[in-house]
Formats: sequence, structure tokens, C-alpha cells
Amino acid sequence: MKEYFLQYIWFNKLFYSKQYTTDGQSVEIIDTGQLNTDAGADVFNAKVKIGDIVWAGNVEFHIRSSDWQRHGHNTDKAYDAVILHVILEDDGISLRTDGSPVPQLVISYPEYLREEFERFDMDFIYCADKLLTSKGKKDLSSLFSKLLDERLANRLLAVEQLLQETSNDWEEAFYVTTARSFGFGTNADAFEALAKRLPQKILAKHKDNLTQIEALLFGVGGFLEQSVEDEYFDLLRKEFAFLRQKYGLQPMSVAQWKQFRVRPTNFPTLRIAQFAAIIHRSSRLFSKVIEQKSYRKLIDYYRCTPSEYWTSHYRFGAKSDRIHRNLSKSTIDTLLINSVIPFFYAYGVKFNILEYTDLSRELLKNIPSEKNFITKGFASLGIDSRSAFESQALRELKSRYCNTKSCYICKNRFDLW
Repeated sequence: MKEYFLQYIWFNKLFYSKQYTTDGQSVEIIDTGQLNTDAGADVFNAKVKIGDIVWAGNVEFHIRSSDWQRHGHNTDKAYDAVILHVILEDDGISLRTDGSPVPQLVISYPEYLREEFERFDMDFIYCADKLLTSKGKKDLSSLFSKLLDERLANRLLAVEQLLQETSNDWEEAFYVTTARSFGFGTNADAFEALAKRLPQKILAKHKDNLTQIEALLFGVGGFLEQSVEDEYFDLLRKEFAFLRQKYGLQPMSVAQWKQFRVRPTNFPTLRIAQFAAIIHRSSRLFSKVIEQKSYRKLIDYYRCTPSEYWTSHYRFGAKSDRIHRNLSKSTIDTLLINSVIPFFYAYGVKFNILEYTDLSRELLKNIPSEKNFITKGFASLGIDSRSAFESQALRELKSRYCNTKSCYICKNRFDLW
């Protein structure tokens, strides 16, 4: 049973009215909150009464309570704000980073919902037959606009949470988000962990020396702990030995990086080299990026060239045919979608600068539509996306409404069929 079965029950309010935590306290779900489609807890801004106390905060879903620790939430401060751990099976307690227990709810619901959900889950989306019937009869511009507004609002919440973690430091928050984006899904968590271990202010002290920037990134990333016979590798390791001592740095385990069956162009070492080139361009990345107020200028800004070594390598010690080491336009588009645009929007909202909230939407209209299973799935139902504005809207529709089977909300809000 998948975790979004819990989302289906939760957001559609299909649970029984009487609920109890695993330690016997009554639970009243006042507000189910908002689904988070990015990093962090599954639900933001929920309101729950546990016993006699009303709590407002985040909610996390897991099949088993032991998944909390298995996913590392017990050591991640981002999950300390979770007020309720909603599960299907109780096999142990869940703890915050300070050792305090998170209230747990084995949610109770009518048993027939399992069969119904499994039947729904067979299709790309449950209303596929209805969409095919109504294909071509709807003007979808309003749908895209509403969904994009919701997606940007959810991205705003994620940015605000990261700003809280970084003491409202926009530069550091943007640096962490950019690093995560360089992971391109496969190594997003590892890149984020690297950025949090290696603050941007340390890299800023070496911004004029690309070799030292690479030494810091590869060193803290754990790659220089390996045994490799390679002249450039040895150079970086010697540089890092000094810098590690100087700043008291602690490397990650290289095992945190996914390298098996990863294409050369997306290999973590090549991505880190490209990230280093971006950092080398400016010690205050967000301040420089926010000056680029057009799609063309942003594309040009991100066209950075890694060091010469990466012309013939995508990993240490293994020479390969000459490869394209620069970021491709499609890769830059992905970085803009996942890091730059959310921060432009958040900056505009935070400081009431309409120019940046409008720019975030305008950029999405200039970026070509993403090509993934979501856009392909909707295209098969007659809903095509021509830009990232529309493909991002469809991603919000799929994650916020389709995956949680919030059909009644979707029907009333968008009149899609």
C-alpha cells in the first residue's frame, strides 16, 4: 500500500470521526492543511486537536511508524515541526531531534476504501475517461493559471521554511536550493546535504580559485576519501587536506551519492564540477542571479564552464571520450524552474515587489514545456502543455489532486469535466 493512500484518506476526509493516538489520546482533525510537493514534511499548516490541546503545524505520512527513523527524520530538524505522524501500522515510536516523541495516529477508515483506491490507482488519473469524452471542449487557460498560482504558493512555503533554517539568509537559502536542484532528482538529497555541510560563506572566501572551490565541494562530498590514481585528484586532495583543517570540515560518506546506472552527463562528479563553476562566478549567487531580469540573461549567466579536467572525465581517474561539460539549455531550464523562479516569486511576495512575482510567471511562459511521464500522460488525454507555465500547472494537478484522489475538490474548483 502506497503512502499516498494516506493522502487520499486524509485530504478527502474519509477517516472515521473518532480517532486516537497510539498512546490513547483523542484526535480531532480540524484542518487537513496543504499538501507539500517539495522537500520536507508531507503536509503544511494542518490544525489538529490532540487531547485538550490544539496544535498547528506539519503532518507526515508513512506506512509504518519505523519509516520515520528509516528515512532519517529523527536526525533532521526540518521534521521537528511535525505535530502528527499518520501511519497505517504501529511498530515503534517516532522521535524528534531532541528526543521528544511525535504523536502517532494509526488512522482508522472504512475498509472498502482500500479496494476502491487500488481500482483508482490502475489509471494515470481517475477521471481519464471523462477527460477523453470532454476533450477539446474546454478552455484550459484558467485551469493552468489557477494551478500555477497554487504551485507557486506551495513553493513559497518551501522557501520560507528554508529561510527559517538559515536565519533568513537569502543567499544561503538560495545556495542550498540551487545545490539540491543540481542533483536533478537522483542526487538531490546528497547535494542538499553537501550544501548544508559546506556553507556558502566558506566558498565565498575562495571564489577566485576554481581549484579550491572544487577541492572544498569534492572533499566535503566525500569523493576525495577514495583511493584514486590521478594527478588532478591528488591536487584536489592536497588542497582539501589544508582547507579541511582550516575550517573544521567533516566529509560526507561517498555512499550517499547515487552513481550506479547514472548517465555520464548526470554523474555526480560532473554535476559538482558544474556547480563549482557557478559558485566561481559569484560569491553572492542570489544577488547576481536576481539582477538577470530576462530569460535570455539567465540562460547566459548559467552557461559556465567547469575546469579543463572535466573535458575528458565525468569521474575521477577514468578518462573518457570528449564530453559536453557545459550545462545544456534544457538543464538550465530545469534549474530555473526548481530554484530561480521559486526564489524570484518568494522575493517578490516577501518584499511586495510585483516585478519579481510577474517575472516568475513570465519566465515559465518562456521556458519550453517539460517532458516527463506527467506531461505525456495528460497529452494522451488531450491536454497538451506548450510551456513550463502549463507543465508546472499539470504537475500541481497530478500531485495535489490526482495522486490524493481529491476528485470532488478538483471538480468543484476547476470544472475540468
